Amino acid sequence: MKKAKDPKVVIIGGGTGLPVLLRGLKTYPLDITAIVTVADDGGSSGRLRDDLNVPPPGDIRNVMAALSEVEPLIEQMFQHRFETSNELSGHSLGNLILAAFTSITGDFVHAIQEMSRVLNVKGKVLPSANQSVVLNAEMEDGTIVSGESKIPFSGKKIKRVFLTPGTIIPVSETIRAIREADLIVIGPGSLYTSILPNLLVPEIGKEVSSSKARKVYICNLMTQAGETLNFTAADHVKAIYDHLHDGFIDTVIVNNEQVPQEIEARYEEEMAKPVIFDFERLSSMGLQVIEDKIISYYDGVIRHDTGKVAEIIFSLISKPNLKEIE
Repeated sequence: MKKAKDPKVVIIGGGTGLPVLLRGLKTYPLDITAIVTVADDGGSSGRLRDDLNVPPPGDIRNVMAALSEVEPLIEQMFQHRFETSNELSGHSLGNLILAAFTSITGDFVHAIQEMSRVLNVKGKVLPSANQSVVLNAEMEDGTIVSGESKIPFSGKKIKRVFLTPGTIIPVSETIRAIREADLIVIGPGSLYTSILPNLLVPEIGKEVSSSKARKVYICNLMTQAGETLNFTAADHVKAIYDHLHDGFIDTVIVNNEQVPQEIEARYEEEMAKPVIFDFERLSSMGLQVIEDKIISYYDGVIRHDTGKVAEIIFSLISKPNLKEIE
């Protein structure tokens, strides 16, 4: 008798939210593919991107570390960031290794595959494109801001984001993973600078929209100044729909837990506050709304509860009837 294959789950995102989710998901019997943005142009990634003409490795590195199954010391070494007074300052070892592999092989995807074997990564990690892309934002006043790291600090409200150059070739393995997926998860992550840069790569958004797999959006816990100031959960979804010109999401996962007042006050300094989930508006958009206590706190920082969110996602696969989990 053949062993049943694990369900195929594609997770699309970047930033700090995606690795948090993946640490929980990798404990389940799932065939995971993480699709990660290559629009980062800040910090170590931005410097390597400019100096060596390689796609930014930072978000990829964090996802690989989250999915790795090696001794903690090996992961710690991969994630180690140098603090020196010379050129190494600010670089992480993993970024340097991925940049080196890319230079040796001449191919970013191949470099990720080789490093994934070294780190014993569970599943696959794929960039949304095998090249660097530039994220641009058109503001409501018509001005254009170029560069993922600059957009949140423009002091203006974003009207839309778009990618350059005009020709961006998606990775064939990425397209295949989307087509074969049983479930597609979008987020969590910064809406305009982590989520949309993936979906705006030609073919990726189209393939996600047309996929027959269930599409799940994990809404952010907090708003972000410079990106989603005062956004509700429905505003997040609408922004995705406006950019993709299609209402393709089936399910949205939102938090219904009250944030402790002292932590909320701390976030107010960043002009961030808990995302309100407007149930009626989400429902009117045809979305199944799953609400739960999905927050964890570490050193006063709000993150998604990786175990709880992973449990919800797995239940979406193991219970084919939507009503069973409501």
